[in-house]
Amino acid sequence: MGRVTLSAMQLECKCQVLNAISRSDNDMYDHMNNSIYNFLYDSVVNSYLIEHCGLHPPTAPQYGLVVHSHGDFFGSIAFPAVADLALRVNKLGKSSVTYEIGLFERGVEEVKSVGELVHVFVDRATGRPAANGMNKNIKDGVGTTQGCYRFEEKMASLPDDKIDAKHIDDRDRDSPSGSGVEVRTATRTLEAPEWIRDLSPEERIDIEGKLKRKIDLRLLPMVILMYIMNYLDRNNIAAARLAGMEKDLNLKGDEYQTSVSILFVGYLLMQIPSNLFLNKIGKPALYLPAAMVIWGIISALTAATQSFGGLIACRFFLGFVEAAYFPGCLYYLSCWYTRKELGLRTATLYSGSLISGAFSGLIAAGITANLNGAKGLLAWRWLFIIEGVITVFIAFAAFFILPNFPRTTSWLTDQERELAVWRLEEDIGLDDWVDSHQQSFKHGLKLAFTDIKTYVLMVLLFGIVAAGSVTNFFPTVVATLKYNNIQSLLLTAPPYVLAVITAFANAWHADKTGERFLHIAIPLTVATAAFILAAATTATAPRYVAMMLMVPGVYTAFVVALAWISNTLPRPPAKRATALAFINAVSNSSSIYASYMYPKSAGQSATTNFTPLIHALTAPKGPRYIVAMSVNCAMTFIAICAALTLRIMLVRLNKKLDRGEPVDGVVNEGTTEAGRKGFRYKI
Repeated sequence: MGRVTLSAMQLECKCQVLNAISRSDNDMYDHMNNSIYNFLYDSVVNSYLIEHCGLHPPTAPQYGLVVHSHGDFFGSIAFPAVADLALRVNKLGKSSVTYEIGLFERGVEEVKSVGELVHVFVDRATGRPAANGMNKNIKDGVGTTQGCYRFEEKMASLPDDKIDAKHIDDRDRDSPSGSGVEVRTATRTLEAPEWIRDLSPEERIDIEGKLKRKIDLRLLPMVILMYIMNYLDRNNIAAARLAGMEKDLNLKGDEYQTSVSILFVGYLLMQIPSNLFLNKIGKPALYLPAAMVIWGIISALTAATQSFGGLIACRFFLGFVEAAYFPGCLYYLSCWYTRKELGLRTATLYSGSLISGAFSGLIAAGITANLNGAKGLLAWRWLFIIEGVITVFIAFAAFFILPNFPRTTSWLTDQERELAVWRLEEDIGLDDWVDSHQQSFKHGLKLAFTDIKTYVLMVLLFGIVAAGSVTNFFPTVVATLKYNNIQSLLLTAPPYVLAVITAFANAWHADKTGERFLHIAIPLTVATAAFILAAATTATAPRYVAMMLMVPGVYTAFVVALAWISNTLPRPPAKRATALAFINAVSNSSSIYASYMYPKSAGQSATTNFTPLIHALTAPKGPRYIVAMSVNCAMTFIAICAALTLRIMLVRLNKKLDRGEPVDGVVNEGTTEAGRKGFRYKI
């Protein structure tokens, strides 16, 4: 490790640090006094600012004020041990810097203490932060340590050949203590395991291809099957309506619409807490199937309801529990696949809902035709019983099939696990899910809610899901073609079959090209045309053509937009989990008001007890659902505008990265593949 020439200010700092590890700094228990830890934290930060950021404390126009500090202790250190300190920047703001410092005993791998210190840089003249934030030298200097070293609960000491070490030892002064302090400012240390580095490009492609196929076969069939049942149990109320539920429960006015919308209230409330909890425990193989067992039971119990109140209760709790699955599964896939692989896998997952839409009508038609009145139960009750029991059965099978995260699964070999973890590190330049100790609820929420891209993505997904809410009432919409109930249920299948094909093709091409915006905007344009056509005519053939196009148009764009979330907000995992849940929750809130735009009496003015305003906005004009289709058109237009806005933002960020300027949360240098090639957002 190289020696450095120190200025007078640095010599003062050096002497203080050296004196800190002396016998007098031990407390009565013969351990280093707690106050010395804080002194060392402050010393390593200021040493770095002086050496690497050009800071001269007595005269600098800006200086850092400590506004927060704390330390966590994992072991003790005492004279005559030698202390090594490692420094990184966890968050770089406009005027503030959050540092993390690890204190080690030389020769001992386990960390002794981890400290946090927050500086706010202020102007010397005013004592307040400058309007333009900290000066460029300081920001560029501290930016080089951002995210550079991963601190685990028990951290291994950084290898000497992977650090930029500034070593101060007892040879720099006449000291009898035989002690010293090493201040380590770590550069990026992520490096492929040796056996991966030794692979030729052809061998790497072959081995990685086999691993991806193994992961695909283990994950995708089960998550698709689970999502089929998730979507089926959520939306089978539309088929139950045609099978006589509304009449049997004596639902009046807007009570059916309310029973549909109440599910999404529970669905919204639980998504963010559920995803943060999943990220914290790191056990999706237990959490997701357990949630599925519970919602399967609730779905089956819906068959026992005898009134509007019972139906409302079942629907609310069904949404509350089902909320765990879809955002949780999106996050789950993003922990196994790289950004370029995620679009197709997201489309594969979402094919579950499309397959569900295709087969729910067929299943409902079969049950309605053959089980109505069996054992004294009407067909709609059998619908809930059969589908609920199947859900519980599949959930129990999932306990034995689904793996956990790459680091926590025992299903892969050691080499396969190393490669699965490294692929994600290489893609982004930072490690992904490591252990539960690094997953902070508060930190994930803060990062997600302070990133403007989260809100643009939220508007994008809200527009798409709001337009796609037509699928919650698709049997009712198809019934306006004036066929009987069985025929209407059968006619709901072809649009979903087409949607599966177009969604797969679009997602595959989006992953192949790395393009996102056009793969969202073009399908939404098709959906807009379909909504206009449906509202403009009452002729059977053109209306069914419109229905054939509206479902594929919306969902072909939706699967690419879902992947764009993880592509744009990739790390850290807690931020990604929060963003996925938040965006999905807000986007699904549209289903609450959308419920009132599709009353069954499509040929009359709708009567509603909800509010006069809702009545005015949602009363259909004839059998064309003019207001509903007009709102859907507006939503697709808003979604296209949001996608364009996001693209413009990401293009600008990519240009900053091209110029070598730092971008918060992005790796643009280092030893990883993402660092060498340079991370760039997918646009």
